[in-house]
Order: sequence, then C-alpha cells, then structure tokens
Amino acid sequence: MDIKLPATVKRSIELLGLCALVFVISVGKEIVMPILMAFFISILLLPIFRLLRKWKFPEAVAIVCSIVIGALMIAGIVGFLSYQVSILVSDFPEIQKNVNAHINNISTWINEKMHFSSTQQVTLLKQQSEKMVSNAGSMLSGAAVSLSSVFVFVGLLPIYVFLIMYYKNLLLRFVFLWFSRDYHEQVELGLKEIESIIKSYLVGLLIQITYITVLLGGALAIFGIKHALLIGIIFGILNLIPYIGALIGNLLGVLLTLTSSQDLSQVFTVLISIAVVQFLDNNILMPRIVGSKVKINALMSIVGVIIGGSVAGISGMFLSLPVMAILKIVFDRTDEFRHWGVLLGDDRPALSPINHPVMRLRNKRLREKQGDDESASPQEENDKP
Repeated sequence: MDIKLPATVKRSIELLGLCALVFVISVGKEIVMPILMAFFISILLLPIFRLLRKWKFPEAVAIVCSIVIGALMIAGIVGFLSYQVSILVSDFPEIQKNVNAHINNISTWINEKMHFSSTQQVTLLKQQSEKMVSNAGSMLSGAAVSLSSVFVFVGLLPIYVFLIMYYKNLLLRFVFLWFSRDYHEQVELGLKEIESIIKSYLVGLLIQITYITVLLGGALAIFGIKHALLIGIIFGILNLIPYIGALIGNLLGVLLTLTSSQDLSQVFTVLISIAVVQFLDNNILMPRIVGSKVKINALMSIVGVIIGGSVAGISGMFLSLPVMAILKIVFDRTDEFRHWGVLLGDDRPALSPINHPVMRLRNKRLREKQGDDESASPQEENDKP
C-alpha cells in the first residue's frame, strides 16, 4: 500500500535528512573523511588495478601494487615540495633582511600618516607578543592533537583503500539490493556515470596541478622571481579548493615575494602572472581536460566549499566538489529529488519561471512540447516523466 505524503511533509523530511547528514559528518568526521577520501582514491586507482588484473596478477597483489604506485606518485610530489621549501629555508638570512626592511617601511608610513610613533608601535607589538606567549601552551597542544589526527588519517588511508577495492563487489551488491529490480538498470547507469565523472575529475586535477606549476613557475622564473617553482606548486595545490584556494594562493604568493625581495614591482609581476595563468586554466585548459561533466554552478560550489570546510576542515574543502557531483547524479536520476539536482546544476534557464509558467514544469518533454506557452495548467505542472 503506497502512502502519498503531502508536499510540505516531503520537503520537511528532505531538510531534516540534509541536516542529519551534515550533523553525522561533523560529529564523525575523523571516521567519515578517511573513508570518503579512500573511496575517491580507489576510483582513481581502478584503471591501474584493472590493467594488472588483465596481466593475470592475483587480486590482492594487484590492489597492493596499485596502492604502492599511487603512494610513490604522492611521495614524489611531497619530495619535490620539500626540496623547494629547503631552498627557501637556506635563504633565511636574506629573508630576515627583507622582512626587516618592509617592517621599517611600514612603520615609517604609519608614523607619517597616522602619527603613531615607532615607540608606540613597539609597545603595542610587545603587548601582543606577550598575549601570544601566554596562549602558546594551548596552541601547541592543539597543534599536537591536529598532527596526531593527520598521522592517523594518513595511516588509515591505505588500509581503507585496500579494503574498499578488495570488497568492491560486495559493496556493489549491497547497492543493488537496496533498490527494487525495476530500478537496477538506472542504478547501473548511475554507478558507471559516477565512476566516469570522479575519475575524469580527479585525473583532471592532477593534470591541473602539473600544468599550473609549470606555467606559473616558468613564467615567474623568466621574470626573475625567486622561489618561482615553490609559488607555482603552492598555487597549484591550493587551486584544488574552488575559488577560496585561489585567493589564499595569491596571498601566499605575495608574501613569498615580499620576503625574497625588497622590490615591490615584483609583487605586481606575481599577481599579473597568477591572473593570466588562472584565466587560461578556467577558460581554456581545465574545460578541455575535464570537459563539461562536473556541472556545479559557482554559487553552490562556494557554499559547498564553505560548508565542507566548517564541517570537516581542509579535507572537506577538497572533497566538496566531487561529493556534490555524485549527489547531482543521484538527484538527477530520481523524481523525488530532481529539484535538488536543478539547484546544484549549471543549466541557467533563459526564461523566468515567474513570467513564463512553462518553466515551472518538472517534465522536460512537456516544456519542449509547449515551448513558451504560458497557459500551462497546475495538473500538467505536477506531471512526472
């Protein structure tokens, strides 16, 4: 017996479910985020695993080899970044000299514009430093806890990846058993689409880090900017966080330039170079690499990144877009949640639903049939495909 709930009750249940999902992730983020990250890494390693299986490798050995290959790639990136940081550390005497010069210039400017003497500035800085020292214990303990959680995260990640890949058939069977037989074809298409989109997106991000590092680092090196490759790597990695990461990357690029040079013109060189590389990335390179598969509008992307960061920290910010892409695939394939897919999507209607009632219809075929006809009845608006 099918019980039809009123629309208001359905919407209330949807919102309560959404709030419950966010609450569960927030409370159990130490458990949820490593599993979620392992899921995406497993999808990324599937082509390597299938190739090794095609070469007659035993299943467990193929999984271990795939994880080792992925770990070696990550170790190479971390090693290269560490080498660039070591070059930065070796220039510490010059950095200290440049920082002191910038501080003196700022102090002089404050004294001239605001009549705030150097003695008063030193007194204020001393007071603030004493407050920071008094809070150092709690800061260090918090850092120790964060560092330990990072080690736990990294330690559990390969275990989760192995188990997800090893039990993938069991997990897939569970998904199919969750739905009635009438929906199995749709579930199969949805799972294949999720794998294709996530794989394309993650591989695209790896390629994006590479070409941003090469383009930005090479351009800055040509203009004689010190630590050009380090700025390129940092900006490439932070650019994985939609919109917000690019802003942080600009700030860090400016700070690194200020610490390595007293010439302020180099700051404008860095900002212009970043702007050009970002324009090429957003409008030419990334759309061709990833294509139009991940269609999440800018508003929902920013909201998702902020929510992901507040709920699960940096890992939540990195994983916000692929999670939203999966949710959109699920929403688009269900009648009950299709409106959420519309909210996440990037298909901006050319006509206003207020002035053109045909745009209020849920059924796409009815919209195409009626065109701009504004005499659609309420009965037609509730029709389903």
